[in-house]
Amino acid sequence: MFSEPPPAAPSALLKTKNAYSVWFKTYNDFPKAHRYTLGGKIEDYFLGLLENIFVSVYLPPEAKIPRLIIAISKLDGIKFFLQIAWENKCIPNEKYSALSENLDEIGRMLGGWKKGLEKNTEKKTPPNK
Repeated sequence: MFSEPPPAAPSALLKTKNAYSVWFKTYNDFPKAHRYTLGGKIEDYFLGLLENIFVSVYLPPEAKIPRLIIAISKLDGIKFFLQIAWENKCIPNEKYSALSENLDEIGRMLGGWKKGLEKNTEKKTPPNK
């Protein structure tokens, strides 16, 4: 069947799944007038973030970096649109605070993952002469 087991899910993926669960519950309580506009935008960014992290797990190291850059961009989009939703009272303070803390930690994880890959890629690339 399988020659080797699938890679273990990185902690960034697990943390993002947990943050998405919080968002999913928040999305259900989102004001109906904004659920499919602003709420839908946040939903799309969250799903894009999850997809890019998930796909990165299975890519070779040199192909992971572009996907992680996209994932970090999706994360920044989530933060931006969540802030707008919170400022317009679509999200209660407690849920915004919980999501923000999780997203900040995910950002640190993704940044560290990307930096580690860049460092390993530099070591393998011979210097230009």
